[in-house]
Amino acid sequence: MIYQNDIANLKTDIGQKIGQKIIVKGSLGRNRPFEKQATLEKVYPSIFIVKYDENQRNVTYSYTDILTRTVELQVFDGETYSSIIPPEPEGKKKRKEYDIG
Repeated sequence: MIYQNDIANLKTDIGQKIGQKIIVKGSLGRNRPFEKQATLEKVYPSIFIVKYDENQRNVTYSYTDILTRTVELQVFDGETYSSIIPPEPEGKKKRKEYDIG
C-alpha cells in the first residue's frame, strides 16, 4: 500500500536531484525491458520530467510509477548509480513461478 508520506518523501528526494544524471529502467510490455540514460529536468506536484540522452526527448513519469516499481530510477552520485528507493526484498515476490515441464 502506498501512503501519502511515501509520495511526499519521494517528491522531496527527486526534487533534490534536479539536473543529475539518472538511469531509467522499465518495461515496454511483453518482455521488452528498457534501460536509458537521462537527466532529471523538472519536478511538479504530480509528475516529474526526464530528458533522455540519446534522443533529447522529454518524458514524464508520476511518483506512483516509482513507488509501484513500474519504473526504477538510479541516480549518479559522482562515482556510481544508486536506486532512489531500495529494491523489493526477495521474499515479497508477487507471482509464483511454476515449472511447466
